[in-house]
Amino acid sequence: MEKLLEVNDLHVTFSTYGGTVKAVRGVDFEIHQGETLAIVGESGCGKSVTANAIMKLIPDPPGKITKGTITFKNKALTSLSEKQMRSVRGVDISMIFQDPMTALNPTLTIGTQLIEGVREHQKLSAGQAKAKALEMLQLVGIPNPIERLKQYPHQFSGGMRQRIVIAMALICEPELLIADEPTTALDVTIQAQILELFEKIQAATKVAIILITHDLGVVAKIADRIAVMYAGKIIEVGSKREIFYQAQHPYTKGLLNSVPRLDVKGEKLKPIDGSPPDLFSPPQGCPFTARCPLAMEVCDKVYPNTTDKSKSHKVNCWMQDKRAQQLLKLTAIK
Repeated sequence: MEKLLEVNDLHVTFSTYGGTVKAVRGVDFEIHQGETLAIVGESGCGKSVTANAIMKLIPDPPGKITKGTITFKNKALTSLSEKQMRSVRGVDISMIFQDPMTALNPTLTIGTQLIEGVREHQKLSAGQAKAKALEMLQLVGIPNPIERLKQYPHQFSGGMRQRIVIAMALICEPELLIADEPTTALDVTIQAQILELFEKIQAATKVAIILITHDLGVVAKIADRIAVMYAGKIIEVGSKREIFYQAQHPYTKGLLNSVPRLDVKGEKLKPIDGSPPDLFSPPQGCPFTARCPLAMEVCDKVYPNTTDKSKSHKVNCWMQDKRAQQLLKLTAIK
């Protein structure tokens, strides 16, 4: 598959009265055509900041991309001007934001909001744009699309609004769709419908999807590969099977153990003790050290190198280092 997007050594900071927050600290990943990559982790780990950085939607000030490159089909997005970036957003890369209740303009009809974007980017006539809008509403499963085009956002349920937001993101036929917590504000029944919709859309359009979520159930449903993020860093990445059945990092294992299972009766959930580190002054070594039951002295002092467990499975953990047996002889922190 063709490589669509590549992120290398991405750093994003935010200047505040209390100091500089190092929100994203050297993130690397790539996504290929037609693939679904899920980025998972606790709230505050840098998932949404990474997504917004790809779209160059980090408000400056206070935010700033201080280092790294974001390359889309050999085009360096980090070097584009705002005017140049506007020709990329919605056309090559689209984004679905977290809350469908606030993503739509309440003063404009659905038809106006759909047609406005496609006419701006694709220079279609009014009739062509309307036909395109009807086609997209049908694709995302909105009944009676001709009548629905005339209605306002408040006349739709939350699940229907999310479908419309998805239609708006896809109407210009982007090659990459970034979905930032697209099911968080929806009940479980509607969540399932939206996930099925993503699968249907991907099969029909071959669009690549970056799915930002903390919900491992969502990930299990539609992801091809998973990147686990913690304290501004990606600490493990692999295929869905590798992450769910062969997880190597203690944090990844902790996430999996904290999810309820329907196939096991009477099993108690195992929460991850402690809290993520302060990103005003992030730790020098592995950021999970203070919460890790396997932490060693070296973990607190040096960030671990990347260990390749397979061609697709990579992890940053001293326990997986080739020198692990030597490191185990060191005095454990806990």
